[in-house]
Order: sequence, then structure tokens, then C-alpha cells
Amino acid sequence: MGRRLSLEELRRITHRRRARRRRHPGRATTPRAESRDRTQKITLIAASLPGLAALGALLFTWMQVGQANKELRISERGQITNRFNAAVENLGSPSLDARLGGIYALERIMQDSARDHPTVVSVLAAFAQRHAGSSVKSRKEPTESAKKHESGADVQAALTVLARRRPEHDQGPVDLSRSDFRGIQFPGNVPLRLPGVFMSEADLRAAQLDYADLRNTDLSFSNLDQVWLDDANLENAFLVGASLRSANLSNANLRGANMACGSEVRDYETGEVIQTDCTTLESAFLDGADLRDAKMSDADLRDAILLGADLRGADLTNADFRGADLTDAKLEGAQQTGARGLPQKGQAFGPPGGPPVIPLLTAPYTHADVEMETGKPSSISSYPRLARARAVAR
Repeated sequence: MGRRLSLEELRRITHRRRARRRRHPGRATTPRAESRDRTQKITLIAASLPGLAALGALLFTWMQVGQANKELRISERGQITNRFNAAVENLGSPSLDARLGGIYALERIMQDSARDHPTVVSVLAAFAQRHAGSSVKSRKEPTESAKKHESGADVQAALTVLARRRPEHDQGPVDLSRSDFRGIQFPGNVPLRLPGVFMSEADLRAAQLDYADLRNTDLSFSNLDQVWLDDANLENAFLVGASLRSANLSNANLRGANMACGSEVRDYETGEVIQTDCTTLESAFLDGADLRDAKMSDADLRDAILLGADLRGADLTNADFRGADLTDAKLEGAQQTGARGLPQKGQAFGPPGGPPVIPLLTAPYTHADVEMETGKPSSISSYPRLARARAVAR
């Protein structure tokens, strides 16, 4: 027989049990219950082990994937660098085919890597400038030479790639200034799109740029004589000091364009301020053009065709419209202070003396041709048949 417990020992046991109940209310305190609790804990831990193992494997896999991605990016950067070096090397090749391959390889790099986009744009712009030649030399040659001048296929390809770029990735303006782009051809079905480009002092005489997108483009002091810009978008373009003699701008958007003078000098004897380097649009075709809010103060528009042009809100201060055809032109709200050649109130628009009757023509005509046939100075687009002939004869 076991020994009997003393009264003091029984009290001690009772006290421990009460203390256990306070710490774990409702919990069984028998040895069997304690054993069952221990078993449940062990079971729970055993059941959690596979989940913990899976979590550890997932963490390890994530770390491996991150490291692999990092290595892949490093590898891709190395490949792009190699591709870039090879493309630039091709640009310096004497072979036209190799140069064209280098240009289009750079375009692919520009598409694949936004980080390299600004560098590729700078390289292509520099290539176009160098291979097109300098306008400083070309502008000394007569305008007739522009019609015979042919830009290289590589220059046209470089400009085409620049036109297809994503401007939102640019870092700074694309510089094509002082370049010889005479006679370059981007017909209406493949229009040139170079908004915001810097083309100051460029030579664009006789270039075919119908439907071109040249919004916000800097064309200051450029030579655009006899350029074809029908239906082009030149909204807010900077054309200060530019020459656009006999330029074709029918239905062009020139809204907000700046065609004011480039500088001014003061006559110290009279104190009069004289505007210099003013934009000239002499004999230009501006029929149907949108010139709302354009800045055209002191511009030369003698003999220009402004048939149906919208000049509302334009600044025409001191502009010269002598001999211009303003038939159906809209002049409401235009600033006309000091402008010469504008019709007075109640006077009909149109060239002085009115247009003579001209037979249907099917060849390109100039002002000289019309003068020879009619015996008087005249404007081509004031005669609808001549206008149609101009439109189809390219």
C-alpha cells in the first residue's frame, strides 16, 4: 500500500490544481488530458512542416528567379551594346547597303530599348546632317539646282527612321539644323513626321513634304523656296526669317505660326526702328491655308495666293500684300495696321484688274508663263484651271 498523504500535502496538491485552473480555465487537468494536449501539439507541428518547407522552397525559387532576371538584363545590355557598336560601324561603311543596314539596325535598338532611344536619335540626326551636307554651301547655289539635287537613300532612310520614333522618349530637341535637304521627297502616302525638330537654317528648296507633320518645328532662317507643303501641319511652327518664295502651302495648317521678322536695327539719324530678316512668302500658294492667330508682321506676301485663306486673328501689321489674291479670304479680327495691299472696306478681293480668261492647261505654269500669255502680272491660283494644272503637274 502506498503511504497516506498528510493533510499538509493534500492542501499543497489542491492549491496547485486551483492555480492551474486559473491559468488555463476550462482545460482538463488530468494526466490523460495533458497527454492528449501534448499529442495535439505534436500533430499540429508535424502537419505544418510541409507548408513551411513549401514556403522555404518558394522563397528560394524567388531569389533564384530574381538573380536569373538580373543576369538576363546584364546579358541583354551586353547584346544591345554589341548590336549598337556593329550598327554604328556599318554607318561608316563605304557601301550604301551596309549603311542602310546600320540605320535600320539602330531603329530596332531604339524600339527594343527606351534607355538607348536618345542615343540612337542623336546618332541618326548627326548621320543625316553629315551625309546631307551643309546648307551654308548649298544656299549659295541657285534655286534651279535644287530641282536637280537628289538626297542620298541613306539620308532619306535616316530621316524616315527619325520620323517613326516615339517623341515621348526624346531627351532634348532633334538637331537637323544647317542641313542640305534640297529636293528630298516624302510624298503624301509616306508623309514626313518630325514635330518639334530643330531645322533652323536648313535648305529645303523644292522638297516634297506634302502632308508633313512639322508642328512646333523650328524652321527659322531656313530656305523653303518652291517647297511642297500642301496639306502639311505647321501649327505653331517657328518660321522667323524663313524664305518661302513660290512655296506650295495649299490647305496647310499654319495656325499660330511665327512668321515675324528675325531682328531689327535702329536708324540713329531718324530714330526709326527697321525690321530685318523678315519672312518672305512672295508668290506663295496659300489658298485654303489656316493662318488663324499667325504672327505675320512685316511679312512679304506680294503676289501670294490667299484664295479662301483664313487669316482671322492674325497679326498682319506692316505686312505687304500688294498684288496678292485675297478672294474669299477671312480677315475678321486680324491686326491690319500699316498693312499694304489689303482691300479697303467695300472693295472686292482679287488681283488688280481681275483675272483674264485662260484656256485649260495641262502642264506646270509659273507666274512668268501667265505673264507671257496675258501680257500682265498675275497670280496662278487666281485662275482655277491653272490651279488644277499646278496640282496635278509634279
